[in-house]
Amino acid sequence: MTRVAVIGAGPSGLAALRSFQSAAKKKAKIPEIVCFEKQDDWGGLWNYTWRTGLDEHGEPVHGSMYRYLWSNGPKECLEFADYSFEEHFGKPIASYPPRAVLWDYIKGRVEKAKVRKWVRFSTPVRMVEWDKKKKLFNVTVHDRRKDRMYTEQFDNVIVASGHFSTPNVPFFEGINSFNGRVMHAHDFRDALEFKDKDVLIVGRSYSAEDIGSQCWKYGARSVTATYRTKPMGFKWPARFEERPLLQKLVGKTAHFKDGSIKEIDAIILCTGYQHHFPFMAEDLRLKTTNRLWPLDLYMGTIWEENPRLSYLGMQDQFYTFNMFDAQAWYVRDVILGRIKLPKLDAMKKNSRAWRKREEKLENAEQMIWFQGDYVKELIAATDYPSFDVEAVNRTFMEWEHDKMADIMGYRNKGYRSLMTGTMSPKHHTKWVEAMDDSMEAYMKND
Repeated sequence: MTRVAVIGAGPSGLAALRSFQSAAKKKAKIPEIVCFEKQDDWGGLWNYTWRTGLDEHGEPVHGSMYRYLWSNGPKECLEFADYSFEEHFGKPIASYPPRAVLWDYIKGRVEKAKVRKWVRFSTPVRMVEWDKKKKLFNVTVHDRRKDRMYTEQFDNVIVASGHFSTPNVPFFEGINSFNGRVMHAHDFRDALEFKDKDVLIVGRSYSAEDIGSQCWKYGARSVTATYRTKPMGFKWPARFEERPLLQKLVGKTAHFKDGSIKEIDAIILCTGYQHHFPFMAEDLRLKTTNRLWPLDLYMGTIWEENPRLSYLGMQDQFYTFNMFDAQAWYVRDVILGRIKLPKLDAMKKNSRAWRKREEKLENAEQMIWFQGDYVKELIAATDYPSFDVEAVNRTFMEWEHDKMADIMGYRNKGYRSLMTGTMSPKHHTKWVEAMDDSMEAYMKND
């Protein structure tokens, strides 16, 4: 029997499992599916852990999730086309759920699909190699519960391990002798640690915006965000400001590019992540920065040099869960022989055309429409349930405008589900006043 290895049981890996289960439910003959997950439960980054550094087995901690995190985009833009929030929770819910609610939603679909039997938990992948003679992948894994290494062979491999786990850490003059707390966003867990502190946030992307807002919300004395290219440009409240790039640290004094200085107590490096796949052999390893269109992946998923290998969720992302689904269904149909791939030159030509288009994008709105077009093309090739991608794009536009109008209040807005048509209710508590991130607090009635 054909065997498929899925690396990772986060949103992308679970999309792969659901795609095959969906095919089996429609009476298709599917391969044997084996999913390897390094954590002891599924959900990927949404499976929150208090741990940082190393886990209980001495593995690098995968999760970058923190307490009090709420979705920073409308749930209506990531809703599964085959499993709505209303179906899962039995009622409409507000548009910006906290992490526990989203984890419950992600789990709900795969629990309903009964695919947990396909996952081997606490089993990180150590190496994936291609056997040219046998035309099979040798996948070496480590069962951490039994502390046993073993190798199995697979016809196909789907890498779904994500790319928000290995920090990109810059150096600044004087940081080695800074007398306060220094951490990367990957190790950030609790904003209360910075109550009554002067916090410096390095970066200007989504983690900088959100972690800075979290620190402000939970009582930091001040938050200063420092940027390399341009400020985020939101209408920040009192105690929150932006300054040009940090140049050096002298004791606890930060010196900025515009000549200004500020005394700070803590530095949080919101400086992004590396695409890091040390478990992949050199000829199989994706090497890219965080882009909307990584090269070497036909249709953003298929490893062009060996189409038996695919990667899910490797793009910079506006679309998330439903894009991972669209990718998973596409990869599934390639494996099942339903989609015939073009020759290598044609695949590379297609990838270069998408990259050329990406390079002309000038702002977030253009990037959203670009990624929406990509999702539409994937969906058109498979039986994944179609949905109104352009309406999702327009919801993203509303979200962008709402953030610019009120960065600390945009999560109080509501949007219409593109899957059910239901208008989301307003949450019972404004985000800046909602200090409890538990599902119980979120789901309680007004």
